[in-house]
This record gives sequence, C-alpha cells and structure tokens, in this order.
Amino acid sequence: MQRLDTRNPGFAAAFEALLDMARDTTARVDGAVAGIIARVRGEGDAALLDLTARYDRWTPRDAAALRVTEAEVAAAVASVPVGLMEALDLAAARIEAFHRAQMPADITVPDPAGLTMGVRWGAVDAAGLYVPGGKAAYPSSVLMNAIPARVAGVGRVVIAVPTPDGELNPLVLAAASRAGVAEIWRIGGAQAVAALAWGTESIRPVDKITGPGNAYVAEAKRQVFGRVGIDSIAGPSEVVVLADGAQDPARVAMDLLAQAEHDEAAQAILVTDSPALADSVAAAVEAALRVLPRAGIAGESWRRHGAVVVVRDWNEGAALTDRLAPEHLQVMVADPAALFARVRHAGAAFLGAWCPEALGDYVAGPNHVLPTGRTSRFASGLSVFDFLKRTTWIAAEEQGLRAIGPAAVALARAEGLEAHARSIADRIGA
Repeated sequence: MQRLDTRNPGFAAAFEALLDMARDTTARVDGAVAGIIARVRGEGDAALLDLTARYDRWTPRDAAALRVTEAEVAAAVASVPVGLMEALDLAAARIEAFHRAQMPADITVPDPAGLTMGVRWGAVDAAGLYVPGGKAAYPSSVLMNAIPARVAGVGRVVIAVPTPDGELNPLVLAAASRAGVAEIWRIGGAQAVAALAWGTESIRPVDKITGPGNAYVAEAKRQVFGRVGIDSIAGPSEVVVLADGAQDPARVAMDLLAQAEHDEAAQAILVTDSPALADSVAAAVEAALRVLPRAGIAGESWRRHGAVVVVRDWNEGAALTDRLAPEHLQVMVADPAALFARVRHAGAAFLGAWCPEALGDYVAGPNHVLPTGRTSRFASGLSVFDFLKRTTWIAAEEQGLRAIGPAAVALARAEGLEAHARSIADRIGA
C-alpha cells in the first residue's frame, strides 16, 4: 500500500506513478484470442466443443449439450433457498424500476421553415450477455445486464456463462429466470464472444455484447467490435473513498477491501484530509485481512495497488478524484452532496456514511457495470441506452424545401458534389 501526502515535495511524481500503475496481470493475449475467434468462425460448433473441453475441463457430448435446458433452470430455481430468492426478487424489482425510469421518449420538432424533424428510439434485435465464472459466480451481473436489455425492448436476450468442470451456479440460473432470459449457453472465454458475434450452427449471432470477463473476454470484445456493438472493455475493479476524520476506520477499511477482494489487480484508494484517519484505516485493513475468507486476493490487491492519499483540504481531494476518474466513488464526509457536486468524473457515486458501494452492487437499482481504468472521463455505466439506438427523421413538403434548399445547393456545389446539388435544385428550379 502506498502512502501519499500532498504536503510532501515528491507528491506530484508519486501521484503520476499511481495514475500510470499497470494493473493488468495477464500477458498480451491478442494473438491467442484472434486464433480462437478464427477457429469459431471457421469450425463453428466443433470449435466450441473442443475449446470447452480444453478450457472448462468438461466434455459436452454434442453442441446441444452446451445449451442449458428449461428443466435445468427449473431445478436450479427450486434449489435456491426462499430467503435468497426473495433477495434476488428485491434486487430485480429495484433494478427494473430504476432502468424503466431511464427510458427516453421519441421527439418531434416542428420547424418554422415548414419541415418536421424527430428522433425515434428502438432496441437492438438481439443482445448477448457475458456472465463471468471462474473465481466467483455473479448472479448480480445477470440482473444488471439482462434487465436493462429487457426494459429497452430487446427481443432476444442470450446469456453465455463458463462452467468450469461442468458446474453451473444455481443462483446464476435463477437470476436468468427472474430476468426473463430463456436462452443460456454454457460457454465462456473468447470462444463465447466469438460465437455470439459470428454465430455457429447452433447459436444465432447477436447485435450487441455486454458484460465483464477476464483478459481473453475483454480482448475478444475488442476484436469483434464493429461486427457487433459492445458496452466497454472492462478492466479490474476500483474504488476511491473520500472520508473525513469523523468516519469509522473499520467501516472505511471494509469498504476498501470490498473492492480489493474482487481480484488481485483491483484497486482501492482512500483520500482523506485526516492523517489520523489514514493511520487508523491502514491498521484496520491489516486487522480485517486476518479474518476475511478472500484475504489472499484482497491482501495482494491492497499491497500491490492500494493507496492512502492525505490532502490538505477537499479542494485538493476533489481535483485528485477527477484525475483518478474512478469506477466507484464513495463520499463519506459531513456534506457528501456538496463534495460530490465538485467531482466531475466517476462511474457511480455513493453518498454518505450509510451508503457503502456494495449496496449498489446488488440491490440499490443503478447499474453496477461501470467504466474502469479512468474511462469515466468519457464513458458511463451500463443502462438502457446501451441496448437502444436512435434514428433521426425529416419530413419536408415543397414549401420547406424551397425555404432552405438553395443553401444546401450552394454548399453541395462548393464541395464539388453536383449530383447532390441537382437532387435539390431540380425540384425547386434553382
């Protein structure tokens, strides 16, 4: 864990090094991913069967075995304890309500010149949702990806989820059922992304692929972009916690570790105006690491990528936060709304000492699929807009064309595009 202080002469260089810190724990995989995509494009289902046997350590009998059956989903739902299913239902209802509130309306704009213009929104036809497997299973990711797609009006929603050793988490299937997804494929990695983008004999291609994954999944999404749309290239998770000296150090420490336990490459940063809190939180982190089940992962993340930054005041704190542009921002100060108003770049913000980021991971309502790696400077979290596209339209009668057409003719001829000019001029005698 790094300790930085804006009062120290070497702070500027140390902070730049923090910003530039490489958190990719995997070697470049672009060549390997290109090979996998080429195999899926060329061999279809046969490639999926071979790659699943190789990477997920189970051998499907045929391509049909890659699809999760209705009976398997029903059995999974029945196996989930009632209390856990109720928690899933609460999360789903809140996520749906929040995303329904985002839905945009079509607009029509009458024009004084006599034209009418507008914007029409419509959903993509098919969306493929990647759900991570491996170190942990994430039913919450199913809800966060599938529900916005459904709310947006996507007609076909497909889930791809890796099943190491052939095992599927029942709660993942229950979440898919609760979100209304019936097409689920037990495939993972770059091969799943390739199948969703290009299709195989068994899997029809989609138009948009969303959801986080490992380095192979991220690189595959990068390589298929253009063939299909994608949400983002997700990197390791991160949080910045802004906390003043009145906060409970143990709670702040646990909020930091809630991100650190995701992955050894995750990053948790405390920014505080209290040197005493900085010391207390650092000690509380070490105490918590002695008892957490995922202490190995969280401890590695904290030691390699964690940081405590002590600032003179919250003017500095807000400015440094904007430079960090974090995926998650927790604001734990006396007036969190006022401080948040001074921060421009964050994927999602959690205001007040009673609003830990983990609340947003599961049940608050806003999406937890968020821009990482400082990309909140220009990107936003997943929403219904990721599954919508807009079409502009123009309606013109003769009066409108005569009113503004001559200007278009002049501009077209200035660009040397005579057919453009004449398509208007021949109508209005210009």
